[in-house]
Amino acid sequence: MPVRRLPSAPALPHPAPPPRSARSSVRLGPSLGERRRRRRGVAAMASGDARVAQIASSIRVIPDFPKPGIMFQDITTLLLDPKAFRDTIDLFVERYKDKGITVVAGVEARGFIFGPPIALAIGAKFVPLRKPKKLPGAVIAEEYSLEYGTDKIEMHVGAVDANDRALVVDDLIATGGTLCAAVNLLERVGAKVVECACVIELHELKGRDRLGDRPVFILVKAD
Repeated sequence: MPVRRLPSAPALPHPAPPPRSARSSVRLGPSLGERRRRRRGVAAMASGDARVAQIASSIRVIPDFPKPGIMFQDITTLLLDPKAFRDTIDLFVERYKDKGITVVAGVEARGFIFGPPIALAIGAKFVPLRKPKKLPGAVIAEEYSLEYGTDKIEMHVGAVDANDRALVVDDLIATGGTLCAAVNLLERVGAKVVECACVIELHELKGRDRLGDRPVFILVKAD
């Protein structure tokens, strides 16, 4: 008996790419499977250290958060990986342990995650740089501009003095406004800011330009 062949199913069209916000300079993300193989949007810096690639792969990229067109760099997945987290701290400690740093200033809020272990390891004090009305004592403040409006960061009076050599720590540099304000705040009391250290750089937002010639060290960058 002849075999009747069923017609093949028509090929499905490829879905159109998601729209990109005109105000966003960060690309939308890949599929979940591709992110598992390689976290697009986060590329290891060419440091020659295998630990950096592992750190980059542990950072989850979430498209359209907190609004459409934004590629959110989620470091909470890095914190779930004890080796990647330890390697992140170790790389910063190796860089700064012999630079005579006396204070590590952490920018609220994720600078509070990375700053304290670095400070403990290099024998420096940790100073939190906080949003307004979060510190209980007398403070000095530095205002900085946002896309719409302004904001401030504050530091306790007397936490840093003119003899201190400071490291500013945050998880990410984007437009550079917060880091610039942190540096200005420390320099106003006479401290020497040795460097700003971040885990991630959103390269397209050109935050380094805003910081001028102030040195910045990062581990991974977003494409």
